[in-house]
Amino acid sequence: MNQRTNARLILGIALVVFCTVMRQLPHPWNLTPVGAVSLFSGACFDRRRWAFIVPLTAMFISDSVIGYHSLMPVIYATFALIVVLGMLLRERRRSPGYVAGGAVASATIFYIVTNFAMWTISTLYPKTLAGLIACYVAAIPFYGTMLIGDLLYSALLFGAFVWAERRVPIFAASSR
Repeated sequence: MNQRTNARLILGIALVVFCTVMRQLPHPWNLTPVGAVSLFSGACFDRRRWAFIVPLTAMFISDSVIGYHSLMPVIYATFALIVVLGMLLRERRRSPGYVAGGAVASATIFYIVTNFAMWTISTLYPKTLAGLIACYVAAIPFYGTMLIGDLLYSALLFGAFVWAERRVPIFAASSR
């Protein structure tokens, strides 16, 4: 492994630790860095496998402490989809507009997919269009906190990484 690969691996491990710790600390529902880390991993990791491993490992470790639930497969698949979205940002990751758009798309994808899954398995909502709408309406506050978290943590992660790329040679953008 070369120094650049080692540096990125260390970054990946740091992100796993960061996500795991942030999910353990008291916080408003869905105000965690996992969506932003998924987006960031897709955009910034040279090796695609690490882009998926980092956020999903963070989720698994923290879920091992928090507890498992029936929506886990859907949530993990949604974060994997957000990694793919991040991969679409690879060349644009330095643009605040694209990063903000990615963060909004990330929270929106999570909201749409996970609440549809919740509606399909839950007994709280009738299996009608009105029940589906009620499920989405009930989840609006969670969407708001997810959106804030994704925007905040994306700004932090992408901003810090762009700063590091410009100031620390080991993180300098590679030629693709």
